[in-house]
Amino acid sequence: MKRYASLAAGLLLLVVGSAARAEDAKPFITNKDVDLTMILPPPPANDSAETKAELGEVLTMQVTRTPEMEARAIADAEENVWRFADVMGPNFNKDKLPKFSAFFDRVVETEGAVVDPAKDVWKRPRPHQLSDLVKPVVKLSSSGSWPSGHATVGTMMGIILSDMVPERRAEIMARAAEFAHNRIVGGIHYPSDVEMGKISGSVIAAVLLNRDDFKAEYDVARAELRSDLGM
Repeated sequence: MKRYASLAAGLLLLVVGSAARAEDAKPFITNKDVDLTMILPPPPANDSAETKAELGEVLTMQVTRTPEMEARAIADAEENVWRFADVMGPNFNKDKLPKFSAFFDRVVETEGAVVDPAKDVWKRPRPHQLSDLVKPVVKLSSSGSWPSGHATVGTMMGIILSDMVPERRAEIMARAAEFAHNRIVGGIHYPSDVEMGKISGSVIAAVLLNRDDFKAEYDVARAELRSDLGM
């Protein structure tokens, strides 16, 4: 019994420690700093010609996407900067870059803190919620569709990462665009959701890059990354 008690205690410490680390990632800003409802237009009405046309685009993608495209969209459902590894090289991994990793955890948390309240205001239904013909290949979500959080955070990560490594700006931003587009490939967003996400990500990144608290952590993360990449 003592042995099992010790094991249980150890597991409890592991869970608590993991939760504490997850909670360490605090957003740099929230919707109180950037209110997207004051920046973006409202989404098209559900019965509008625009939404019907976009549903057509989603359905067209559904019958033309390849297994390879689907696999890429499924992998890109993960919201973290390590999805840029294919353009950053073999040294770009979490184990080698602890400060950089912690910094981008905060970037990801910032997206949710800014975007989620706006989604809750507009409550645009996802494509599969308007049409039973839409069959997403990625995890379903019932949160608002406008704007795309993935497109927002992908754009944010792309802008910030390319600012750290301008030598690879073209490749990084192309990867950010693919990350965003894969929400359409996955069947979980309309094209306009993705476009609004790109605008949102650009606005949030611009605000962050002009904040002293952000720049202090940015400088540390950038130095670690460039050293690891041999730059």
